[in-house]
This record gives sequence, C-alpha cells and structure tokens, in this order.
Amino acid sequence: MTRRNVILRIENVSKRFESLRAVDDVSLAVPEGHIVGLIGPNGSGKSTLLNVTSGVLRADAGRIIFDGQDIVHRSADEIFQLGLARSFQDPSLFFRMTVLDNILLPIKEQDGEDPIRAPLHRTWEKQEARFATVAAGALQRLDLDTHFDSLASDLSGGQMKLLELGRSLTSAPKMLLLDEPTAGIAPNLARNIFEQIEHLRRTRGLTFLIVEHRLGLLFDFVDQVYVMHLGRLIAHGPPADIAANAKVREIYFGE
Repeated sequence: MTRRNVILRIENVSKRFESLRAVDDVSLAVPEGHIVGLIGPNGSGKSTLLNVTSGVLRADAGRIIFDGQDIVHRSADEIFQLGLARSFQDPSLFFRMTVLDNILLPIKEQDGEDPIRAPLHRTWEKQEARFATVAAGALQRLDLDTHFDSLASDLSGGQMKLLELGRSLTSAPKMLLLDEPTAGIAPNLARNIFEQIEHLRRTRGLTFLIVEHRLGLLFDFVDQVYVMHLGRLIAHGPPADIAANAKVREIYFGE
C-alpha cells in the first residue's frame, strides 16, 4: 500500500473520557476506492474512532490525514466540505421533513440558499431542477422513489438507513464512514444495503470505512478488516485471515 493511494490515514490517535481510553494510540490506513471493515466487541472504541475522524469529537493526540490534508483540528462541517461524510448507528434524519427534502439538504453550493440570490428565483430555478433530478435518481436506486413525499418518520428502520446513505451520497463525497448501516434491519435488506455500497464503490469510485457487527455479511464485501478491542487495534488483514485469527476468535467466540 503506497502513501499516494491512501485517502484516509489515522496516525497514533487517542481519545480519553476521564480515566477511560476509548481510543488508544490507533493507526490505520484506508486506500482510495476500497471498502474497509472496522470490527470489535461493543465498547471497543469503533464509534468513538469514527466520531473523532469525522470531527464530531476532538482527538486528544495523533494526526488524521484525509485526501492529503490534516483534519484533526477541523470542525465536522469543514471535514464534510472536504468530502468525508458519515452516517450514524441511529439514523440522524430530519424526521418532520419529507424524504425528498432530506436527500436534497446536503447538496453543496445551492444558490437558493444564498440570502442575496434567494429572492431571485429565476437565477437558481434551473440549478434546483438539476438537483431534484439528482435526488430523484438517488431515491430510485435505493428503492425509495415511491416515498419521496412521505415524512422521514414514516419510513421503516431499514428505509431510514437507506435514506441516510442516499443523503450522504448527494453531498458528492469522496469517502463515507458508516456506523452499523444494517443494525436492526432484516437480513435481505441488510444484504441489499451492502450491494448498494459495492455498486457505489464500483461505479463512482467511492471509499468506505464501515463499522458492522454482522461479520459474515461484512466479510463478503470488504477488501480488508481492522479489529479493535479495549480501544486498541489488535489485528488487521484480509477477511479470511481475520476470520481465522485465533485472538479475534477468542474475543468474539471465547475459543
């Protein structure tokens, strides 16, 4: 793995909550265009690492390099603008807005949001129509097009996960951090979500770092896997190697 094709590099990152080292000197690298898994038992620090990487939390130590820029001291909004988007374990949607409005919201550089240009409808009507076409295409790919005028709160749990994935995509990201994208949903829809992820990697060159507890499903799609336990990385490698790793099997299955 060469330095030039690594889109995300986390170097010796730590995050402490009082006496708890939630993330303890973690280093990992995600190559551009790859799907990388991040696994570990509950409480191992996976979500905290995603929060630090996306700017939701500030790292206590270490560096985070995304697309050639050090983002460790940047705000979540600045990181998002650079092209690093994320989803949450519990969908973070605007539940009293429609599905279409939710998916339109993250689109960058909307002229209609400019206070000066907003009253001048003719200056941004064509742009708005283009954005609506983009949103409609995203909803169709995710099988949500028939729900475009429904409130986000009326969707099923699986549909909410799909909407959050679609909303991340309309921001034109370079990479997505996904926190348990299939948690709490039916197995057939869970596989559909991963098939969508693989399709996006293949057709749009997107990069993914995914926290997931359904290991059998995750291992069918990822290129490599990092394993965390008690805030530290304990293993890294291809899915087959991780599945056979004695230390990993001991942590997960008590073998």
